[in-house]
Amino acid sequence: MNEYILVCVAWPYANADIHQGNVTGSYLPADIYARFHRLQGNHVLMVSGSDSHGTPVTVKAEEMGKSVAEVFDYYHGRFLQLFQKLGLTYDLFTHTDTENHFRVSQDMFLSLLENEYLYRKVTQQMYSPTANKFLPDRYVEGTCPNCGYQRARGDQCDNCNTLFESAAELVNPRSKVDDSALELRDTEHFFIDLPALAADGLQAWLHDGKEYWRPQVINFARNFVDQGLIGRAVTRDMDWGIPVPVDGYGHKVLYVWFEAVIGYLSAAIEWAHNNGTPDAWRNWWHNPDARTVYFIGKDNIPFHTVFWPAQLLGSKGLYAEDAQQQLNLPYDVPANEFMNMEGRKISGSMNWGVWMLDALARHDPDPLRYYLTAVMPETRDSDWSWQGYVERNNSELVANWGNLVNRVLNMTNRYYQGVVPDPGELTEKDQVLLKAMDEGLEAAAQLYDACKFRAVVQENLRLSTLVNQYLEETSPWTTAKTDMQAAGRALYVALQAINVLKVMWSPILPYTSQQLHELLGEAGTLFGEQKVETYQESERSHVGLTYDKGTAVGTWQRREIPVGRQLPKPKPLFKKLEPTVADEELARLGL
Repeated sequence: MNEYILVCVAWPYANADIHQGNVTGSYLPADIYARFHRLQGNHVLMVSGSDSHGTPVTVKAEEMGKSVAEVFDYYHGRFLQLFQKLGLTYDLFTHTDTENHFRVSQDMFLSLLENEYLYRKVTQQMYSPTANKFLPDRYVEGTCPNCGYQRARGDQCDNCNTLFESAAELVNPRSKVDDSALELRDTEHFFIDLPALAADGLQAWLHDGKEYWRPQVINFARNFVDQGLIGRAVTRDMDWGIPVPVDGYGHKVLYVWFEAVIGYLSAAIEWAHNNGTPDAWRNWWHNPDARTVYFIGKDNIPFHTVFWPAQLLGSKGLYAEDAQQQLNLPYDVPANEFMNMEGRKISGSMNWGVWMLDALARHDPDPLRYYLTAVMPETRDSDWSWQGYVERNNSELVANWGNLVNRVLNMTNRYYQGVVPDPGELTEKDQVLLKAMDEGLEAAAQLYDACKFRAVVQENLRLSTLVNQYLEETSPWTTAKTDMQAAGRALYVALQAINVLKVMWSPILPYTSQQLHELLGEAGTLFGEQKVETYQESERSHVGLTYDKGTAVGTWQRREIPVGRQLPKPKPLFKKLEPTVADEELARLGL
């Protein structure tokens, strides 16, 4: 039976352009996973959007002297451009400033309140006498009491990943806006009762199975809960955001950590509505056999393995006739580690990174996707090197995979005028190679499903090397002079092999795989097209990226390129890069 697979992708703050660390951390692995499962014939829904309510957005607006809406619209638009050019196949990429997301977030809040998992508490929060207002945590900086990092945020230390209940835990807290002194004042907020939710199922759920989770993810989550949870504020003093749906809470909004993750649910609901099937989202959220996989960076592990599951557990009965009906909990959270660059941490303030929309103006998407996959930080931090990018493009994409395709297609064109030759009876050597391709297809499927994409790259390169070795052993360029039957048999088998490899590479290399799909005379598209659409919501509209499925969905198998088919004139899949490219790119960064 075809499975329902919900692919949930981290929501970028709409306050800065996206760099290679963001892409390889969550966006690209999610797309690779979604593409694979579409080829498996599964029902895939891939959703995300721009986080428009995070304080990083308001901070950026103040820095630029623009309205929050202007800043959000600018970066959201650039995200859409990037994702289309890089080939990220979202079924819906929306944002959190929609009426639909407001409604779903408020409904979840009220469900938690009704189920008695929210309580009110007066706390002391940082207040700026200069600005005459409470400051959100990210407007506060100070020294981390745990590791001594002097630029810790009011909610989290980025150096040691310690989470703070309040910015008051910082040593020497100060305003990030004007560096002014702050004082503590009383303010009342709603808190989510995490200790109660841990006792009512969260802790047991984390300790039930999950042997397929990455060790660094499940161990962190279990330790985090086992050490004891505390209540966490779900509202804050601010005007920009989703209003708290309770009387007497004016100038307070839902905390962005609480409402942004609800976007996975609201986006699915929005997608279903836009497609004229308003209840279709339930196939992924109420179906106990559906799988929900969250692609995030390691800094988001607590929010997706502890806090979000707690929200889902606590809101039982939401949008269901049965008060005990539960929204699906995460099936897996394959969080990636961080990517550095040339041995240094990526930094927007220091312009130290590969700004992907800019890079795509000079580089093709598939080589970028390839290198980001080959060095993906799946289990430990990795490093982007421009020299490494050039070398792997030339030695692996061009010299291995690309060269194999060129050899086979050019010899077929030269010796058989581009017509797929009749192989006659296959030899044992031919059968061994085709069996290896079938076994490789199965091995790659298991690796894709386990989110081991670096291993997929190695498996695919191994198989393309195997086909190259087969060509060396059969030498069709030699036998074509004396034994056309033998030459035709070798080329026929090689054509079938590269058609299998095309499928195996396509989740990682969609553009060149589609090109090869056409060079092999195949009809239709492997994955379909993306488009930007505008949706109307009462008095407002918003723009989202949508995806139309291709015609080859459900084709994770070896399919024959038939004898006698006329193939188009061949052309290279990849371009060799000059060694100077690395120096030129570093020079753009001032080196």
